[in-house]
Amino acid sequence: MFERILVVLPHPDDEAFGMSGTLAKFISEGAHVTYACLTLGQMGRALGKPPVANRLTLPSLRKQELIESCRAIGIQDLRMLGYHDKTIEFEPKEALDAVMNELIEDVKPNLVLTFFPEYSVHPDHDATGASVIRVLEGMPAASRPVTWCVGFAHNMVADNGEPDVEIEISDFIENKYKSLAAHATQFQISEMFGDMDIKSDEVKERFGKERFWTYKFEN
Repeated sequence: MFERILVVLPHPDDEAFGMSGTLAKFISEGAHVTYACLTLGQMGRALGKPPVANRLTLPSLRKQELIESCRAIGIQDLRMLGYHDKTIEFEPKEALDAVMNELIEDVKPNLVLTFFPEYSVHPDHDATGASVIRVLEGMPAASRPVTWCVGFAHNMVADNGEPDVEIEISDFIENKYKSLAAHATQFQISEMFGDMDIKSDEVKERFGKERFWTYKFEN
């Protein structure tokens, strides 16, 4: 049982796809989740379909979508760190790592979830995950939290093997659905689920598991 979970991701909606059901499940079991979201996704190309935002209004809309998504999951502690979208890779590593270190020291998590560095497609994803991993790597192994990563790169499995953690989230499909639906500027929930009943076996088969790689530190 993980009592204190720290999630570190760069964009609103990053939490929805890969880990919303897992977080809802752990929260239902008594876990406290802190979600540090680095940016508001200000540079996202999607503006809704049909458009519901423009370049000026998108940040405030995505902020509200993030809040609604966290409410759907049950996340108790949302921290918006105020970085600008598509700039994380250019942040000085020492300064970014200091922020990550402060987060970890404050939350004292026994589970950390982030992106797998170099295997997460988007430069912000990779830079965020890399910073978290650098800080955790500097900790004594005995006090280092378990670290689960999400990765999407085409060579992820070839280089790192199959995911070694699989979480059954069939009872939390509704949380996942609502988390995804909250990000209305980014996703068309009707296109994702079609006319399927979210309580159906078909939905459980397609969306009922979330998978992670446990990061294997060198020391």
